[in-house]
Amino acid sequence: MSAMGPTTEPDAVLLLRHVDAVGLVVEERTRGWDHMGAVICDAALQPRCSYRRVVEPRVRRLVAAWPEATTVSRFSARLETSDIGATLPWRGPTKLRVISDLTDALARADVETVPDLRGALADPAGGLRSTLRTVRRVGPKTLDYLSILCGSSEHVAVDVHVRGFVRDAGVDVATYERYGAVVRAAARLRGCSPGALDAAIWQHMSRRRQVTGRGVIIGDVTESR
Repeated sequence: MSAMGPTTEPDAVLLLRHVDAVGLVVEERTRGWDHMGAVICDAALQPRCSYRRVVEPRVRRLVAAWPEATTVSRFSARLETSDIGATLPWRGPTKLRVISDLTDALARADVETVPDLRGALADPAGGLRSTLRTVRRVGPKTLDYLSILCGSSEHVAVDVHVRGFVRDAGVDVATYERYGAVVRAAARLRGCSPGALDAAIWQHMSRRRQVTGRGVIIGDVTESR
């Protein structure tokens, strides 16, 4: 039996056929931030939002306004003395609460820097993933996305784009874990990192949605990573 499992390898082959059919270009590059305030805000704001139009400009604004908030303790101190909602800017209380709760959870876990977070999330015995799952609105996708924001190329954040691409390839899977397993298996067969394939899929599907107008529109926010 393949190390990929009895069904993952055929699904991965199907996915790679679709990768080739649409002309996907897979490039290895590091994604993420070296600023913990940016990592936390990016992860908290991203659900159901257009990354390019909504999330990225606000995170860049935060980095420019709070350049010293590169660690959890410094970011937490600024949250105590400044208005994060006005800085981003962001009015909805739900995601602002996620920012606050994630910051508190990381502080309690003694995570201070981006390398600290990356290492802790990669450690299966460390328990940080379980700890962060106790934060409301933080699920498996946000945890994988946090790893990506810390520079990991080994994680796949399964969102609407990844699910759509896998389905378009004719692969029938039903769970978050299985979607991720198929993308990781395809990356191994292709000889690239899972993160590089994930990024290429996301870029392709994001451009396609912009052209076709597909997606869930909520005010000025489009469902995206």
